[in-house]
Amino acid sequence: MATIFTKIIKGEIPCYKIAESETHYSFLDINPIAEGHTLIVPKKEVDYLFDLSDDLLGDTMIFAKKVAKGIDKALNPIRTGIIVEGLEVPHAHIHLVPIYKESQEVSLKRKVDVSEDRMKELADLISKAVEI
Repeated sequence: MATIFTKIIKGEIPCYKIAESETHYSFLDINPIAEGHTLIVPKKEVDYLFDLSDDLLGDTMIFAKKVAKGIDKALNPIRTGIIVEGLEVPHAHIHLVPIYKESQEVSLKRKVDVSEDRMKELADLISKAVEI
């Protein structure tokens, strides 16, 4: 059965898309822990990040780097952090989290409220700044 991420990639479930390549897809997390919290997902459905082939894992990190640079350019955080937990959806993925202040709590259990209009605005700002 396809994961929710595969359904998003196929367009069966709407998302706030950031960028796409032949092998990867990125979109805003709908339960963000910071404004601009973005998911990086290989299109190949593999449960555990470290079960990806070496080439795909490397390509995933390079894709994540390009998206992180777009987040940095668009939102001007101190930096963009990365979280790889992989427990909430059985499809390998990386969380990119803009860090706006040194005291910012960075935990997937901490959610922030972001309006639909702001999510659309963030997706537009970041997607325009990403160079794939």
